[in-house]
Amino acid sequence: MLEQVTATRYVTPLREGGSLPGVIEADDLGTYVVKFRGAGQGRRVLVAEIICAELARRLGMRTPELKVIDLDPQIGTREPDQEIQDLLNASEGHNLAVDFLPGALGFDPLAWTPDAGFASRVLWFDALVHNVDRSWRNPNLLVWHGDTWLIDHGAALWFHHNWRTADPQRPFKADDHVFAPFASRLKEADAELPGLITEGLLREVVALVPDEWLDGEPGFDDAAAVRRAYVDHLLARAHGPRAWLPEVAAR
Repeated sequence: MLEQVTATRYVTPLREGGSLPGVIEADDLGTYVVKFRGAGQGRRVLVAEIICAELARRLGMRTPELKVIDLDPQIGTREPDQEIQDLLNASEGHNLAVDFLPGALGFDPLAWTPDAGFASRVLWFDALVHNVDRSWRNPNLLVWHGDTWLIDHGAALWFHHNWRTADPQRPFKADDHVFAPFASRLKEADAELPGLITEGLLREVVALVPDEWLDGEPGFDDAAAVRRAYVDHLLARAHGPRAWLPEVAAR
C-alpha cells in the first residue's frame, strides 16, 4: 500500500477539476492535491489514478508522488461552500493525495514541440490503459523543473465501470490525443514497452491500491480477485496482438 499521511489543513478547492479536488496540507509537512472518495465519480477513479500513475512511473515517465491521506471531515468546517462541506463529509477516511508541484505550468503544445520518442511512449501508454483524457483541449500534463509530468488518470481503465464488457483488445482512438501529431515513433515504443510490462510489475502496482477501494466490487469475491482481473487485463493487452494500437502519422 502507498505511504499514509493525515490531513491537517484544507487550503482551497480546485474548481477546474470535475470532481472538485482540493489542496490539502498533511502531517508530513507536504502539500497535496487530494482526490476524494466521496466525489460523484466514486472510488474507481482513485484506483485508476494509482494503477496508471504508478505503472507510468515504472515505465520511466514522470508522475507526482502518490500517498493515501486520512481525512477527518471536521477539517473543512470553516469552508463556506456547502458542496465542499458535503464532499468532505462523504469522504471521511482514506483518500488519494497527489504531490502538489508548486509553480508547475500546464503543457501547451503550441509553445513546445515534444520529442517524438517521448510523445510516442506516452501515447502508447495511454492506449494501453484506455486513457481517453489527454486531448489537446485537456492535456493533463504539467511542465515542472524542465520536465513534463503526467497527471490525472482517473478517466483511464474505464472498462472497470462494467467488467462484463472488458475487452483487452478494444481499439484506442487517438485522433484527439495531444501527442498524436508528434508520435512518429510508435513502432519503436511498441517494440520496447511491452517487454517491460511483466506480471510481477503489474502485481506490484495493483498491490498499492487499498483493499477498501476494491472490496465489494460487483462480480468479485474479494479485493484479491479484483487485483487479479486488473493484472490479467493489462497483461493480455500488453502481450496480445495489440491490434488496439492506433495508426498515428506525425503532421
